[in-house]
Amino acid sequence: MPGRKLETSIHWVMRIVTYSMLAVIAYIIIDIAWHGLPTISWEFLTGFPRRSGAEGGILPAIAGTLLLVTGTIIVALPLGMASAIYLSEYARSGRFTYFIRLAIITLAGVPSIVFGLFGLGLFVLFLKMGASILAGSLTLACMILPTIIVSSEEALKAVPQALREGSLALGATKWETIRRNVLPYSVSGMLTGSILGIGRAAGETAPILLTVAAFYLPKLPRSIFDQVMALPYHLYVLATQMPNADEVRPMQYGTALVLIALVLGLNMFAIIFRNRVRKKYRW
Repeated sequence: MPGRKLETSIHWVMRIVTYSMLAVIAYIIIDIAWHGLPTISWEFLTGFPRRSGAEGGILPAIAGTLLLVTGTIIVALPLGMASAIYLSEYARSGRFTYFIRLAIITLAGVPSIVFGLFGLGLFVLFLKMGASILAGSLTLACMILPTIIVSSEEALKAVPQALREGSLALGATKWETIRRNVLPYSVSGMLTGSILGIGRAAGETAPILLTVAAFYLPKLPRSIFDQVMALPYHLYVLATQMPNADEVRPMQYGTALVLIALVLGLNMFAIIFRNRVRKKYRW
């Protein structure tokens, strides 16, 4: 009986904590939407900024964010999933593999500003890419790689070993087994980590601050070696660098609302794709 009461108490404590977190998140989103919706207009979404970003639209920032996220996905997804396949299916258990996994987990907890300094030193200065979309995308890809690798490896391990053994017993090669029997049933779980990484990449400020973001750039980029404005950095500029904060308050809320909508849209697209794959391959 005392054990039942303790279990019930813990259950209610966890429920209250969960509901409290949801209430805080809901309040933040509602507050941003309440103050940001009056700012949203066709001119705001498709226009170019004026007066160092204090007026006008945010089209260059939206385009820059989409380009950075696209570049990050192109680089991080194949590398992360390939690394996970190697660690899960090919790498032998031992100290070397253990230290690789330990390093990956450690990198997943490194602050984003450290990745920004890494990208500045390697891509911008050493490889002479300059502050560019390419340097920013590679930096963001390095930042989310650990998350993708860890989640993808766990998804691969969740596939029953019997599927592998049955395929190998029928004469399939190792790669054929992975491609036809393992990946179809684990790709939905692999995409879960990718969704988290994409959302983080779209909302980060510190890495792009040092590798790609421009304070004020009222034009669209022409190549991957151009600088761009980005929504997170533009919001940071509006909140900290403008002399009259009250004057640009509507711009701040409008930019924050667009950033939230963009991240939500990317996540919803990835979730819908993941669910379709999950329905197709069930075990």
